[in-house]
Formats: sequence, structure tokens, C-alpha cells
Amino acid sequence: MKFIHRLGYYLSGFVVGIIMLMFFLGGKKTSCDWGLDARVLKNIRNKERIVSKDALLFFEAQQIDTSYISYILKAGDVNFKKSDIEAKPCKIYQVEGKVNKKELGLIFENCDSTAVLKRVFNLK
Repeated sequence: MKFIHRLGYYLSGFVVGIIMLMFFLGGKKTSCDWGLDARVLKNIRNKERIVSKDALLFFEAQQIDTSYISYILKAGDVNFKKSDIEAKPCKIYQVEGKVNKKELGLIFENCDSTAVLKRVFNLK
């Protein structure tokens, strides 16, 4: 069998497999959060979030809406160098993101059932 025929069979099977996956998984809320960053952010997003008074005061002083917390948890990055992933009982993560041309850092205390936003600060 020639290479072009084998390639044709492979590609047709591949396309049929992709179409089947799209059909079966299309309506479900499946995600592929394989990276360490994505897993941590998803973990924090799915928990009950508690915002400390210091963080609320920062948002009030900077005139930033607290809904940007969710935006940063979607589009931000975890700075593992400045995080304490060995802390007990709750791990501490620094999440960095950009909002309205301001770069913000958020310090989360990630516990079993809650994620507490301890502090917010300007990065630059």
C-alpha cells in the first residue's frame, strides 16, 4: 500500500474521531486544565471566595470593581516563585494579572473548602 493511501486512511479516521468527540463532549462542561497554572487557578475559582478587609480597602481606594478578581483568576498567572506551596494548613499563591492597564498581584490562601483573598497590591 502506498504512503499516500495510508495517509488518506489515517486522516479520514482522525477526522471521524474528532467529529465523534465533538458530538459526545460538545454539550458537556469539559476542560483541559493540564498545566500547573491552570489547575491552581481553576481550584481557586471553584471554591467559595472570601475577600479580606485589606483587599476590599485596596479595591475601594483604587476604584477597581471586585468582579475583576474573577477576571484575573481566568486570565492571570500564578507566580510560583513568590508562592508558598508548602504552607500548612493552607497553601499561599500569588496570582498576577492585568486590569485596566494596572498590573495587580493577589495573595490567596487556598484552603480545602475556601480561598481567602488576603492582599492585593500593584506590581509596577
